Amino acid sequence: MATLKDIAQKANVSPATVSRVLNNDLTLSVADQTRANILRIATELNYQKANHRNNTRFQKHIALVQWYSESKEQDDLYYMTIREGIEQQAPTYGFDIVRIFHNDLDEIPTDIDGIIAVGKFSQQQVQQLQQISHNLVFIDDDQFSMGFDTILTDFRYGIKQVVDYFVEEDITDIGLIYGEEQSTDGLRIIHDFRYNNFKNAMDQYNIFHPEYCFKGDFTKESGYQQMKNALHSLDSLPHAFFIANDPMAAGALKALQEANVQVPDRVNIFSFNNTSLASYVNPELSSVDVATTQMGTTAVDQIQDRLNNPRHVAKRIDLATKLVFRQSAPLSK
Repeated sequence: MATLKDIAQKANVSPATVSRVLNNDLTLSVADQTRANILRIATELNYQKANHRNNTRFQKHIALVQWYSESKEQDDLYYMTIREGIEQQAPTYGFDIVRIFHNDLDEIPTDIDGIIAVGKFSQQQVQQLQQISHNLVFIDDDQFSMGFDTILTDFRYGIKQVVDYFVEEDITDIGLIYGEEQSTDGLRIIHDFRYNNFKNAMDQYNIFHPEYCFKGDFTKESGYQQMKNALHSLDSLPHAFFIANDPMAAGALKALQEANVQVPDRVNIFSFNNTSLASYVNPELSSVDVATTQMGTTAVDQIQDRLNNPRHVAKRIDLATKLVFRQSAPLSK
């Protein structure tokens, strides 16, 4: 059976430090990385205190609140990968993850130590979460102004890179297929930040055309229908489209193929998120890569800090994106 000394040797600290960390002694002055390393090693060694084999005082219970239902998550690789990142990082700190689907907030245990909320939430839902626990971290929903840690994707720079790429390829007629959603209680409409960032990037070249923009709901079926709308309503189809996520882009590809519009010969497609779906369609999708796994792991790190650092301050963390080029928008220069 592992001992404090075993953990101390692996962590390169004293047994006393290990003991105080495992007993959640917040008066101990130790680097966050050292604290995390001790908890990780203790978990790996399956450490249990002498005479208290079932004692798990250093283990915390974290509610993972997802705004998608379990079945819908299977169709959305973006949120699934975020969840997987959370579940991969949780054992590092000895966290037990309790999954709550479709914002079913009444299912959250009352003795929960913290909450990671993934998705979009109304003001009323945020207040309900806050009543359950003040240790709150949001992923993909900017609640920083309310004083909560928030993990986001940097839309602005990634979208600007896409527009810059098309312009460098001498393509200036660029369309947009984007989405709009609402919170599960119907009290908040969530506008797509990609629209504003796309418009701003296009305005820098004075090439934005609102008639080239089509709004759907982030599903494959919506992408298909919005591309059909573009085909039927426009006298001349743009030579490129930026599409807000991979499922919508896959649907748009289907509509173009049915209309015998060649990709990328006639229309270039650049998607967003770069889930595994981007590589499964034909032609494969160029896409803005989002660090979804890291969004999950970063949220767990922030919950750990909220629970153990008396000097914790809320952070708004934007994770960088990068362009991944495939067949639908090849890099030719």
